[in-house]
Amino acid sequence: MRHFPLFLDLQGRDVLLLGEGEALAAKARLLTAAGARLREASRFSPALLDGVALACAAGAPEDELRALSAACQARGIPVNVVDRPALSSFVTPAVIDRDPVTVAIGTAGTAPLLARLIRQRIEAVLSPGLGRIAALAERFRGPLREKLPELGARRRFLERVFSGRPAQLAEEGRQAEAEAAFAAALEAAETATAGMVHLVGAGPGAADLLTLRALRLMGEADVVVHDRLVSAAVLDLARRDADRIDVGKSRGAHSVPQEEINALLVRLARTGRKVVRLKGGDPFVFGRGGEEIEALAEAGIAFEVVPGITAALACAAQAGIPLTHREAARSVTFVTGHTSDGRLAVDFDALARPGQTIAVYMGVTTLPQFFAGLVAAGADPTTPAAFIERGGSPDQRMLLGSFAEVARDAGGWVGGGPALLLLGEACGRSPALAGARATMAPQ
Repeated sequence: MRHFPLFLDLQGRDVLLLGEGEALAAKARLLTAAGARLREASRFSPALLDGVALACAAGAPEDELRALSAACQARGIPVNVVDRPALSSFVTPAVIDRDPVTVAIGTAGTAPLLARLIRQRIEAVLSPGLGRIAALAERFRGPLREKLPELGARRRFLERVFSGRPAQLAEEGRQAEAEAAFAAALEAAETATAGMVHLVGAGPGAADLLTLRALRLMGEADVVVHDRLVSAAVLDLARRDADRIDVGKSRGAHSVPQEEINALLVRLARTGRKVVRLKGGDPFVFGRGGEEIEALAEAGIAFEVVPGITAALACAAQAGIPLTHREAARSVTFVTGHTSDGRLAVDFDALARPGQTIAVYMGVTTLPQFFAGLVAAGADPTTPAAFIERGGSPDQRMLLGSFAEVARDAGGWVGGGPALLLLGEACGRSPALAGARATMAPQ
């Protein structure tokens, strides 16, 4: 984020407009709507900056624009020269006005037309009555703080109101009815509300693979308890003032023991907070989500599980590997290669049967044991395989080949990221693996 978004109060303050043209006229209209007093000039003089809150320029000679920019920045006055980011200390966004609600879209001055196109799309989904809902909340600000002094309780109340009858009435312009409905809801509001825990699957790492429900809950959470595998891009989508607690685990190093995580979730919920337990992939696929909901249920804490895209699905999709195929695989088996005592507790005889795809999670260190056990049970070492690191993210990389080749090379190839093995004849249907095997074939 190059520019920090900020809404500036210009009511009754002076703003300098230097130059001429339609671009400057458009800025003049916006500034006037914001209550600014305009000081217009065609030539620059340092005295023009006395007492101004900011300055905008367009359509003036180059030396005038540069002089204005230098003088403003020397005096700490925000300056915008239209379509000249190098001369500007701020950019003006595309604006959606639903007074008192304002939405601003910026592109750091690189693509103003794109900002306008985004504005048009957002305009299409925002109700014209949105400002009336905000005004309703403003009218009840004092009584709301008095009735619900705790921030989390107020937030949860407003979430219900903004999605309920009071907001609907305000949006329709039925102001008296909206105020009555808001007052009734506030009168019935509980000062202490029980908290809730949402176990949310964050998917493989790419932010745009989150579900819509996961995105909504992250925007509502008071606190986010997250794992190491949750990407920074996903965490950035959480509410900005939400507390973030990292309880991440990595191979051989547990930041917080599972029992302590369980206790933490219970403790946070009992304070009345809305908790999102954000887990890489899916909470119920090798994510210990089952253990966490058992602890929550035992403590009487309400919970919800929101599924996420698990690593096997993400890796296979990005690699073009079909997990099932009518001619190659009629079932998929998810297996964990992680073991605390150094022993793989898997049924090798069952895994060695043909006609299936095997997805091995957390199997970097135990891959040699897995290979030896599976081959001893009758598996073909030439079976197509793909070892995929950081699957489902822009950094995904693959080691392709036969099971024997991948098992031999994976230890020196892996770069430290989370990795998954896909094994089975269906892997050979991937264009990438088919191409790799064709390249390796004798000529």
